Amino acid sequence: MDIVLDELDKRILNALQADAAQTNHQLAQLVHASPPTCLRRVKRLTDAGIILRQVAIVAPDKVGAGLTAIVEITLDNQAAERLQEFEALVADEPALLQCYRVSPGPDFVLVLQVADMAAYHALAHQLFAAQKNVRNVRTYFSIYRSKFDTRLAV
Repeated sequence: MDIVLDELDKRILNALQADAAQTNHQLAQLVHASPPTCLRRVKRLTDAGIILRQVAIVAPDKVGAGLTAIVEITLDNQAAERLQEFEALVADEPALLQCYRVSPGPDFVLVLQVADMAAYHALAHQLFAAQKNVRNVRTYFSIYRSKFDTRLAV
């Protein structure tokens, strides 16, 4: 379902991206709409696939996942089914936050959030070293995160 976003839709999306925990009444007041209109708009945006889900953002260091690893993966064989096999392999890994198929350069860029270097080592062995089609793994470890945001400009 393709919909054209009007100004009210954009205000709703921006308000929800800033705080999705607010009530419909609070949201309606913030975007200058009636609560029933606001509720209908949010449902329409959700049904259209524009709002994918509403989540809580957790502080990694507060839950024992203080090490961020950005990993480049190059496969030996880049046939479509090999790329899909790798994506399926990593899809259910809870420490994997993001997986991008990229070009040019490596085949994938992954963002992992783990407890520490030992946890990364164990995960890297399981996901990468033990796989026959993984040719190269290059990992960058975050020493400081200067910006993190989940909001898209609408």
